[in-house]
Amino acid sequence: QVQLVESGGGLVQAGGSLRLSCVVSGRTISTLNMAWFRQAPGKEREFVAAIFSSTGSTSYADSVKGRFTISRDITKSTVYLQMMSLKPQDTAVYYCKALSVWGQGTQVTVSS
Repeated sequence: QVQLVESGGGLVQAGGSLRLSCVVSGRTISTLNMAWFRQAPGKEREFVAAIFSSTGSTSYADSVKGRFTISRDITKSTVYLQMMSLKPQDTAVYYCKALSVWGQGTQVTVSS
């Protein structure tokens, strides 16, 4: 069974950077399509970025394109979300997802 554990969230000023990590157990990440989602208070959970199993190609929401980068380290069974030029509107709980499995989430707060 796939299990996901996120880390790396925190408080950062606008314009700053953070790197989120999602450690995957139960299956090799090269066989999984992996994605990051986020949910801000009072809003629905939304797609942020994805990396696809076979090709390693990536996809991004328009709101983060050019600022966020999703990547993976197969040897560490970890998927990353590098976030740069952060904005207050990026404040949310960020979740890692594979198949129908969600991680517990990690809070990102961007102060203005």
